[in-house]
Amino acid sequence: MTNPQIDYAAMAAQWRAEHETTLKATRAELIVQLRALGINEVTAEYEGYGDSGNVEDVNVQPAEVQLPEALVTAVGDFAWSLAYHHHPGFENNEGGYGTLTWDIAADSITLDHADRYVECSHSYDDGL
Repeated sequence: MTNPQIDYAAMAAQWRAEHETTLKATRAELIVQLRALGINEVTAEYEGYGDSGNVEDVNVQPAEVQLPEALVTAVGDFAWSLAYHHHPGFENNEGGYGTLTWDIAADSITLDHADRYVECSHSYDDGL
């Protein structure tokens, strides 16, 4: 019995395309709800490390508008998914973090992301 060749690049491309389609649909659903509440801007801060992470904060403008908890969760999930789409694996090891800022009127998203890493310099000298 032989193993079929697995085209990992094709699988990754298919995953990205499917994920992008899901993100676009979610974005379209959320923006309708946010505009209906009079939201002008959404800011979501996320943090990932040690193979996990979460959205730390979801804030809206105007600040006096209270989002229903289900919408806060949906916006947080969207922010995490969008960050992951552009920076897959950022939750691994030392991780990464960032802020998603969504201008609701213009439907424009800015993703300010940083990755952490450990740098190590090693030398070994024997018999000097």
